[in-house]
Amino acid sequence: MSIRVRIPAAIVRGKGGSESVELTAADLKELLTALEDRYPGMKKSLCDESGKLNRFVNVFVNDEDIRFLGGEGYHFQDGDEVLLIPSIAGG
Repeated sequence: MSIRVRIPAAIVRGKGGSESVELTAADLKELLTALEDRYPGMKKSLCDESGKLNRFVNVFVNDEDIRFLGGEGYHFQDGDEVLLIPSIAGG
């Protein structure tokens, strides 16, 4: 399953990577593993200690929040475009 993943510079910075990559992944778990394989150490930026996606990282699939598509149970379709967005807060 080939998908395009757009990664903001804030996540990629220091990883020596691009902001848009083509990866093969069937679901979010496989996507996180593929990103870690390509950019070692990236998973620490995206996941908590248990390996689950950090609640401050938003994932959109074709401009739709993955939480409304089934969350971690969503299965990517060939050609999906995935966007990872870290939440930014301040005051």
